[in-house]
Amino acid sequence: MTSAEPSRLDRVSIIGTGLIGTSVGLAAARVGCTVTAWDADAHTLATATGSGLMRAASSLVEAVRDAQVVVIATPIAAIPEQVEAALAAAPDAVVTDVGSIKSPLVIDVALRTAVSARGRFVPGHPMGGSERSGPNHASAALVDGIVWVVTPTEASDPAMVDRLENWVTLLGARAVRMPPERHDRLVAFVSHLPQVASTALMALAATEEADEPEILLLAAGGFRDLTRLASSNPSLWSEILLANGGQIAAAIDLYVARLTTLRDEILAGRGSEVEATFAGAKEARLKLAAKPQVRSGVAVLQVSVPDRPGALALLTAVLADGHVNIEDLQIVHSPEGGRGTVHLTVAAGAVEEATQVLSAQGSDPIRIA
Repeated sequence: MTSAEPSRLDRVSIIGTGLIGTSVGLAAARVGCTVTAWDADAHTLATATGSGLMRAASSLVEAVRDAQVVVIATPIAAIPEQVEAALAAAPDAVVTDVGSIKSPLVIDVALRTAVSARGRFVPGHPMGGSERSGPNHASAALVDGIVWVVTPTEASDPAMVDRLENWVTLLGARAVRMPPERHDRLVAFVSHLPQVASTALMALAATEEADEPEILLLAAGGFRDLTRLASSNPSLWSEILLANGGQIAAAIDLYVARLTTLRDEILAGRGSEVEATFAGAKEARLKLAAKPQVRSGVAVLQVSVPDRPGALALLTAVLADGHVNIEDLQIVHSPEGGRGTVHLTVAAGAVEEATQVLSAQGSDPIRIA
C-alpha cells in the first residue's frame, strides 16, 4: 500500500547534476517546487546550484529526505545503486531515472531492491538533450514540450506511475507510457542511430582529410547539420550504445540495408526509384517538423540573412508582428562566413502571409518545400 497521494508535488530531489539533471531541477523550480540536489562531484554540484534555484545537499540521503519525487540523473552504470539508496532513504517518494536505456536497468534494480520498495520505482526517459554536457549548459527550457517516456515495470504501483506522469506534465513535458523493451527498440532508431550515423560520417571525413586537406573547407550546411551530434560526449555515448547493443546493432543493419538499396538504384540508373526514395523521406520529414495540429500541411521558406548580431531576432520579430507562427527553424551557416541561410517551417496556410511580411522587411524568401 502507498500513502495518500499528496495534493501538490512540490518537494523534488535531483541526484546527479549534469545537463539533464540540472535542467529538470531548474524546470521543477520554475513551477514552484522546492528542489534539493546532490552530486558525487562537489564542483559539478556547486555549478548546478550556483543560481540559488536548487539547494545543495551534502549527501544522497539528505537530498531525498521528505521528497515526493526523486530523479536519478547519474551515468547509466550508477543508476541501479542510486535507485536502491533513494528508495531506502525516501520511503514516501516515487523514484525515477533519466537513463536512455531501460531494460537492463529494470533488471538490475529488481535484483538490488527489496520487493516492498519496487512499487515506487518508475523508470523514465526525458527525450531532450544536447550535444553539450554539464550543468553550465542546463536550462529549464530543455524540458519544454518534450516527450518524457515513462516505462513502468510489472512491480510499479499504478498510483506512483500516475504521480510521476502528473509531475512530468506539471513541468511542461508530455508523458508517454510504454514498456521498457519497446522504448529501447524505438530509441535505437530515433536517438542512438542518428548519433552513430553522425559520428561515422564525421570520422570518415576526418580520415579523407589526410589525403584531401581541403575537404572540410567545402563542408556546407548539410554536412554540418548531419555531423552536429559527433561533438557529443564520447564516454557517455559509448556507455549508452554498449548498454543497448542488440537493439542498436539491429538498427544499424537496417540502415546499412537502406543505404545499399539506394546505392544499387543509383548505380543502375533507376532515376524514378531514387526520386521516390527522396520524395518519401521528404514527406516524412515535413511531418516530423510540425506540431500535431499542423501536420496536415507545412511549408519551408529559405531566407538569406547577414551573419551579424540581431539578424535572427529581427527575422523572428517580423514574423511575430505579422502573426505568423514558426513551427521549426534551422540555421545553415556559410563556410566562408558573412552570411547564412535560415530555413523556416510554417503551416502551409501561412505561407502567403509569411512571404508577404518577410518581403516587406526586405528579405527574399524562397519556398523550398
